Amino acid sequence: MFITAVCQVTFVAMNVQFISSHKIMPMLITGFMISFVWTLNIKRVVFGGWWDRIIYATGAMIGTGLGYLISSSIIKL
Repeated sequence: MFITAVCQVTFVAMNVQFISSHKIMPMLITGFMISFVWTLNIKRVVFGGWWDRIIYATGAMIGTGLGYLISSSIIKL
């Protein structure tokens, strides 16, 4: 759950960067990946306990920073 939260929010942060930079193909790819990974996360989080939610939120926090760093590097290319 932690890893999939990192992945999902990494793609969200990247998607925001790509949208603001008018990078259409990366925007479409990350948009697809957000939804795909979300389908893996939702059942575990909804039916999980508080500890599961904390683990998920921690992964999301790390994913935000990671997504920013990755997309910033891609945009500079």
